[in-house]
Amino acid sequence: MSRIKAIAPLGQQIWLDNLTRQLLDSGELARWIADDAIAGVTSNPAIFYNAIRTDPGYQAEAARLKSAAVTPEKRFETLVLPDIRRACELFAPLHAASQGQAGFVSFEVAPSLADDAAGTLAAARRLWQEIDRPNAMIKIPATTAGLTAIADAIAEGINVNVTLIFGPAQLASVQAAYRAGIERRFAAGQPVDRIASVASVFISRLDSLLDPKLPVELQGKTAIAFARNEYARWQQSAALPGGARQQMLLWASTSTKNPAYRDVIYVEELIGAGTVNTVPDVTLTAFRDHGEAAATLGRQLDAAQAQLAALAALGIDLDAVGQELLAAGLKQFAEAFAKLLELVQ
Repeated sequence: MSRIKAIAPLGQQIWLDNLTRQLLDSGELARWIADDAIAGVTSNPAIFYNAIRTDPGYQAEAARLKSAAVTPEKRFETLVLPDIRRACELFAPLHAASQGQAGFVSFEVAPSLADDAAGTLAAARRLWQEIDRPNAMIKIPATTAGLTAIADAIAEGINVNVTLIFGPAQLASVQAAYRAGIERRFAAGQPVDRIASVASVFISRLDSLLDPKLPVELQGKTAIAFARNEYARWQQSAALPGGARQQMLLWASTSTKNPAYRDVIYVEELIGAGTVNTVPDVTLTAFRDHGEAAATLGRQLDAAQAQLAALAALGIDLDAVGQELLAAGLKQFAEAFAKLLELVQ
């Protein structure tokens, strides 16, 4: 069995953190689904910037769209939304077989809307309608405005991938927004049992920021400790009404940034039932070669909590760190989106 595929029986979904036309046209994504049990795809502005800039499949159409009398953002969507639909269709059999619990494809609202709740909701509605696939997920950042839009979108029956989560208070607010949306929809007499959502917690960036500030014995342990502690809390989540599903925890940014660490550490150490890990190509290739599949996420909770207590004793506030990382993440995606729109102007 593929080393990646061996994760699926442990209850975790592995999603590919990439999407290009070449992956679809070449059949490579289909092979990963068949051979490695890849169970979904995520995308973001940086991914599409690199794809449009380098993927020959986009070049001719991008040039043609430049003459169209529409905005650059609309040209971008015209270019890539057909590939989002194609990916959704590729995962449709898995989505059906899993009763709507796997096989999702994520597409993000424009980063410029991060502080605009009404604009984010309007974009989420429009994209949900235009993609028009039950296994699509609309990505919304976990900003203050985003939280309002998330609750509203869930209440309207839109699948949501909540992105750019970095700290415990931020994650708790996201989970509360999801619950509020479900409860509002249930109270309105609408079905809630097929709505899907993930809370995307960014992992490696936490260690990258904190490691230089920590003694050597605490380095490289914070992100995994945070994830394990949140997983333990998630397992105690109260039931939702109407047979609604819990919002799944998704581990994002799981490539290893520090070359001193094992290149698959943020995959191997975060395998747990009911969760998702979205993994870039290079890390998937490494795991296919030498990764070890084992149920690790529920292990060593005492050690994880001791790590978090040691950080607090040093005066490190993970929520403040999370806000710093959120600001940096928003800036990174906004810059990538601006460069992406320049490609199709």
